[in-house]
Amino acid sequence: MRAHLARRWSAAAALLFLSLVPAACKRGGSSAGTASKTIGVSLLTREDEFYRQLEAGLRQGAAAHGYALVLNSGDRDLAKQQSQIDDFIVRHVDAIIVCPVDSKGIGPAIQRANKAGIPVFTADIAADGGTVVAHVASDNVAGGKLAADYIARALGGKGDVGIIGEPDVQSTIDREAGFKQALAAYPGLHLVADLNGSGTRDHALKAADDMLQAHPKLNAIFAINDESALGALSSAQSHHADQLIIVGYDAGAEAQRAIAGGTQLKADVAQQPKQIGERTIDAIADYLAGKAPAARIAVPVRIVDADSVKAMAAAAPQQ
Repeated sequence: MRAHLARRWSAAAALLFLSLVPAACKRGGSSAGTASKTIGVSLLTREDEFYRQLEAGLRQGAAAHGYALVLNSGDRDLAKQQSQIDDFIVRHVDAIIVCPVDSKGIGPAIQRANKAGIPVFTADIAADGGTVVAHVASDNVAGGKLAADYIARALGGKGDVGIIGEPDVQSTIDREAGFKQALAAYPGLHLVADLNGSGTRDHALKAADDMLQAHPKLNAIFAINDESALGALSSAQSHHADQLIIVGYDAGAEAQRAIAGGTQLKADVAQQPKQIGERTIDAIADYLAGKAPAARIAVPVRIVDADSVKAMAAAAPQQ
């Protein structure tokens, strides 16, 4: 009799276990336990502090709304990012967030998500192709203008200027466009070089080397992100270009230390990546609730220099 009861209890336990397995598997890497919706995310990279902060904002927003995140990094590899979006389609997630590795190249993958009926949202970098419900990013044109105005003031409106850009990414294209628009208001400033630094430190260092060799009297460089600015800084230091003024974009911790330390990196356009992440999740929440979010959601930017970096450090809570 006891053996019979034991077998019955064992069978019941096995059935209970099997009934729980699918639910546990479905949750997978969920950031919200029993989440009501699942959001697939493909970041540009996790190597940049900006994207680590953007990820933190996504996680915070998802937790607030009870969403699960399937979070991947495209690692600046278009084929890898396309594959990640295809995987989200197979999983039939409730929404997709992408920070495109290549604004044009990602279009076909977004179109496949459109065909599958999955809403797509872009964060930081816009896509050129497919239908996107909302794009959440810094006002990059305004940021480029801030950089040009800073350089104009620092040079007294006269001098030779170079740009280290990244022409495959829409957000950096917008920064460069804003910079050139503002530069046109200063007839004494001359754009003498515009080179591709690919958004990475090593490529930007090479671009800056080429720029300084071709234009040894160059007065200023606008670099479209911190990795580019820090690569340009290494080049300026190796060339002993002590009077060069570099303005970057992002204002991450390493760049802020260089600005505060009195290097050639004099200023940065500061973004709010965590807020970009949070507001992207908010846009998804509106959409899933039947409300139409704005097609473009701009997050403000500002210029930071040595004085403002030191003021921020003084105001920060002491550990």
